[in-house]
Amino acid sequence: MSLLDIASTAAIASYALLSTAYKSMQTVYALPTSVSLGSKELVGSDLLPSVDVIVPCFNEDPRTLSECLASLAQQEYAGELRVYVVDDGSGNRDAVSPVHATYAHDPRFNFILLRENVGKRKAQISAIRRSSGDLVLNVDSDTTIASDVITKLARKMKNPVIGAAMGQLTASNRSDTWLTRLIDMEYWLACNEERAAQARFGAVMCCCGPCAMYRRSALLLLLDQYETQLFRGRPSDFGEDRHLTILMLKAGFRTEYVPDAIAATVVPGRLAPYLRQQLRWARSTFRDTLLALRLLPGLDHYLTLDVVGQNLGPLLLALSVLTGLAQLALTGTVPWWTGLIIATMTIIRCSVAAFRSRQLRFLGFSLHTLINLFLLLPVKAYALCTLSNSDWLSRSSPANGPNQAGEQVAIRSPIAGSGTTELSENAVPRRTLELARDPST
Repeated sequence: MSLLDIASTAAIASYALLSTAYKSMQTVYALPTSVSLGSKELVGSDLLPSVDVIVPCFNEDPRTLSECLASLAQQEYAGELRVYVVDDGSGNRDAVSPVHATYAHDPRFNFILLRENVGKRKAQISAIRRSSGDLVLNVDSDTTIASDVITKLARKMKNPVIGAAMGQLTASNRSDTWLTRLIDMEYWLACNEERAAQARFGAVMCCCGPCAMYRRSALLLLLDQYETQLFRGRPSDFGEDRHLTILMLKAGFRTEYVPDAIAATVVPGRLAPYLRQQLRWARSTFRDTLLALRLLPGLDHYLTLDVVGQNLGPLLLALSVLTGLAQLALTGTVPWWTGLIIATMTIIRCSVAAFRSRQLRFLGFSLHTLINLFLLLPVKAYALCTLSNSDWLSRSSPANGPNQAGEQVAIRSPIAGSGTTELSENAVPRRTLELARDPST
């Protein structure tokens, strides 16, 4: 046996052992339990925590934004609810103004218009510092949430040791393309395997941005750290959801997953945007893994295995593929052993997912293995080599030119405070209040 054969066999064997141990334990810990840290019942509305919903927007499609805000307006939450929509210097502000006007009469809705694009994180912080609710729910502008999501997340947050909780994500455009179907299944696995297993120990490592609730008292303690995240001395302004979750865990709070709080978000329908998104997420994961390592000694041993499996596993898999391809190129020998192990593990994983979800479509998720091997692994390798790059990659140019407003304005409902009443272009009464520019912007 040549040195190349030995390297190939060792790499795939190591990957198989690590992945089998990790995925087996993950499947067991992800199984539902009858133990719940939250109350099954909510008390009277006068005792319910107040909730502020933060919706940062940048060049969002008006129809998508309208659907998002409609889902918030239809919430069945009995407590006090306020919504802060932050337009982050969008170039299509004229196009989304009618959407703003539709909800200007609703006393729960407040609109903050930033003069220039400052990034999602600072847009969130701009609203957080102006709001006052007991709980803060971050919702992406391309996401719609079920009418009971706020109720279910608030119920979980009644436990004071919980600093953050996320709902289950699905793809709202699942039926558009073969890729969106795969991403929807990927989200199901990420939520109902990875997050569900982590939640068994109160340590979800990333409360995903499309729908994540935070305790304000905990959030305020961490806001400065969150806003000023640096990596190698340079500002790091993406991966905000993962970084904020890690900060919550570092501060001693639990982070949870609520599987029946359903949020549907728009996912990329083409490979190029999907790979750019994955590159950004990979950089964020690698950066915050370094911070998460300090937490592991105080957490359950499974979470150490989880971090090792998610970071060392892809490295071993990439090594297996590279040595297999080298073996084929240099010796003409087909690496059957490597191919057989990868195929077997793929079939087992997809079969378990199909059984747990009671959906045969998960058998088709095996196609994702090819994407992982030949596209995502190179993307992750590139991400590891370019960790200092903080380009968002997905921020498109404004379709209608730059915003010419020249000032930051908060458009609030009549209950929000006094000001000069104006009529919008759509003849919908609303109040406007000039604000001094926020220091964070």
